Order: sequence, then C-alpha cells, then structure tokens
Amino acid sequence: MAIILDGSGLTVEKLVRIARHNEPVELASGAAERIKKCRAMLEKKIDAHEIMYGVNTGIGEFSEVVLDDEQVKEFQKFLIYNHAAGIGEPAPLEYVRGAMAARVNVHAHGNSGCRLQITQTLVDMLNKGVTPYVCQKGSVGACGDLAPMAQIALLMMGEGKAYYQGELLDGGEALKRAGIAVPGLKARDGLATINGSNVLTAMSALFLYDAGRWLKQAEIACAMSLEALKANMRPYMSKLHEVRGFPGAVRSAHSILKLVAGGDLVDGRIKCKVQDAYSMRSTPQVIGAAHDALAYAKSQVEIELNGVGDNPIFFPDDNLQLSGANFQGTPVSLPMDMAGTAITMVSVMSERRMNRLNNPALSVGLPPFLTRGAGMFSGLMLSQYTADSLIVEQRILSMPASIQSIPAAADQEDFVSMGMNTAIKNFQILDNAYGVLGIEFMAAAQAMDFRDYKFGRGVKKAHEVVRRHVAFLDIDRPLYPDHTRMKELVKSCEILDEVEKEVGSLD
Repeated sequence: MAIILDGSGLTVEKLVRIARHNEPVELASGAAERIKKCRAMLEKKIDAHEIMYGVNTGIGEFSEVVLDDEQVKEFQKFLIYNHAAGIGEPAPLEYVRGAMAARVNVHAHGNSGCRLQITQTLVDMLNKGVTPYVCQKGSVGACGDLAPMAQIALLMMGEGKAYYQGELLDGGEALKRAGIAVPGLKARDGLATINGSNVLTAMSALFLYDAGRWLKQAEIACAMSLEALKANMRPYMSKLHEVRGFPGAVRSAHSILKLVAGGDLVDGRIKCKVQDAYSMRSTPQVIGAAHDALAYAKSQVEIELNGVGDNPIFFPDDNLQLSGANFQGTPVSLPMDMAGTAITMVSVMSERRMNRLNNPALSVGLPPFLTRGAGMFSGLMLSQYTADSLIVEQRILSMPASIQSIPAAADQEDFVSMGMNTAIKNFQILDNAYGVLGIEFMAAAQAMDFRDYKFGRGVKKAHEVVRRHVAFLDIDRPLYPDHTRMKELVKSCEILDEVEKEVGSLD
C-alpha cells in the first residue's frame, strides 16, 4: 500500500518507511489539482510581468535584478548549476530519499508554483529507485538546503548523477533506464525544487526514530546494571514520578520496572541500601528528560514535514504571492541540537553505571573490574577507557550548531540556521552512543554472571541476547572485537526486539 502524500499526515515513522524501507508513495489527487491551480495563477502573473522573487528576479543579493523574458527561460538552469555547490562524500541514500519525499509533501499544498511534472518526477524517482548523488556537506540550512537539493534538481534536466539498481550513473541515463521522462525546468521550477530545509529535516526524522529506539535500550541496560548492583527499586515507583508530572520520567520508570518484574530484587528478596547514588536512582528523571526532549523535537520536525517551507509562497485563492523566509531551518535545528545533547547526557549516565560495576568500592561485592583474576587480569578496566573517549567526542559534538551563523550572500542572508551541521553531528553522537551503551550491556552481563539470584524477565532476556554475541570474560582477551560487536548489536536493536517480545512494548 502506497503512502499518500497530500501535505499533511507525514509522520517520522512514515518518512522512515519511505526513506529507509523503500515503501512506494503516491501524490494525492487533490494535491495534484492544487499544484495545477497554483501554477495557472503563476503563469498569469508571469505574462503580466509581475515582479516575483526567484521567478523573474535574481536571488539573494541579486533579488533586485529584474530578468527579461529570455532570461526567465534560462534562469532556472543557471540557478541550479550555481547552487549545486556541495562538497565531499555522498549522503546516504536514505537521507536523499527522505528529502525528496519531504519536498513532494511541500508541493502537495499547492503553494509552490512549480509544474505538476516536477512533483510527479520526484514521486516517480522514489518509486522506481532513482536516487540522486548528493554531497552531504555544503548547506547552511537557509535558504533551505540549497546545495544538496540542487543536486536533486539537476536530475530534472537529465543532468547530475544518480544511483539506480546499485549503480552510479549519469542522471539522464538513470532516468532513461527507469523509464522516467526528463521534465526540464521552466520558470519557478528550479527554485521550487530546492528552497526548503528538506535534507536536514529528513535526516532529523531518521535520527529521532533511531534515537528513540536507542533510549529504550538505555533503559534495558540500566535495568541490567541495577539488578547487578542490588539497587533499591523504590525510586522507580510510578507514584513518585506522577506527583512531579514529567511524562518522560513516568514512562521511563514504568519501563524499567517492567524489565525487572519477576526478579528477586524488585520483589524485596535482596538486601539493598536505603538510598543509592544518582546514577542508579535518578535514571527515570534523566532518561525521561531525554524522552521529553525527543518528543518536542519530533513535534517540530513533523510540523516542518507537513508545512510549506518555500519562498516565495503563492496563494491562488487570493491571487497573491508573498516572499518571506519559510525556508529557515532554525525551528528544526534548535530542538535537534537539544536532541543530540540529550543522547550525550544519557550516555554519560550509562558510563557512570558501568564505572560502578567495575569499581570494587562501589559495586556491592562484585570482583574488581569484573574479573576473577584481578592483578594478573584487568577484566573490563580498559572498556571504561573506550567509553570515556567516545563520551568526550560526544561532548564536543554537543556544542549547538544553531548559534553558529556566518552571514552569506553579501549579508543579504545574514542569519542562517546551520541545521545541516546539527543533523550531521547528531548522527555522529548517536554512533558513539551505540558504543557506550554496548559497553554497559557487556559489563552488566558480566556482572550478572557473578550473581546467584533470580533476575527480572526482561533483564534475563537481554542477558541471553548479549551472550549470543559476546562470551563471558573468564581470562583476559583482546576486547576490541567484543566492543565492536556490542556496538553493532545495539545498533541492530536485536536486544530491544527480543526484550519487547518477552515483556511487551517499552513505549
């Protein structure tokens, strides 16, 4: 069943299905009619020689330069050439597919003024697997993601490069093999294809989906560590969190209790302290704050996915065009900076629990560094070093990009969002987070093997999955294969999937 794009209802989850899992899309019939209606109004304005930014004027600092009729015909081509100015390695295909789907959803409102053929070509490219080659770096996130989107727009002229059936081809050849006609660019078509923050928004949607699943695994790793450290579970009672009122904390405490249910610890058969350290008793407040931050970021991303991010914007019912700044990426980049910081914050707490598992002064009777041969063997001592190095990198990357504006275009564009930098660094933060959490999982599983009481069903299942991939550390061995394997295990979400089969959803 195709996902219908009509300008509304495009969720993070739907975008992931389109971008990552290649689900087909369809432009709603009502959207097609809106696009044609808007185009008809635009063509009347062109015939009347009404001055319209980016249609019959230059762009940026050249917005006051009015083009003659012959220049209008050629302008869109040179606009795309000029803006296809990215640099470096290509973006993953899912980022580009996500941006294309988001752009179709902008056009579906019928406020962008492009021809229907442009929007339909994007739809056909998504459905037939033609994905433009797009340099990941080069966008400042206003006026939209111009550089990467321009590499998509090159395909509208049969130019650029694109992947098709696993092969990188010239754009025209990719379209030909897929049976897609080259629509060409007429007045307004080029700018209507590029003038929105669609790449950074698509990347943010994909990040939020993955980060949400990582947070649930952070709760699983926490539950394993709590069991191994004989934690007092009373701070996880829902009543405590409900009286304060933060929904993320209520959710997180509920999930962790679900994971330890059925074990001796939560049932009161294991002696514990009256009050534990913060890294043990305040996890719901910390992971809960991350849940709430991601929920807010998701709400902003979904507004952008379903809004009209373009310039100028046309209102056919009012015979009106307005030039503004709806391409500005700040409404997405600001909350997404916070989302990346939230992942770093939870990683820091994960490392602190791992430290407690290793440290004989804090581990409630566990052997030093989780090894029976302390002195001859060092156990998981160096695993903490690895986690620490990853966290320092996360902290550096957690500096907000949304405050890093550098004026461009002779100060015509004197505040930009730098939202693409946010999107890029968030994936680097998350990549490190997989490694940090994998190390906590490994340490918690090792610690559980030194305990002889009954664990909760969810925790027991998580331990079982870890042991499929990494063996108990009886005598020292090189740990880099284990660390890398655990990182990939967390990234795969196998632990999460198996645990949710056992105890139900952790949402």
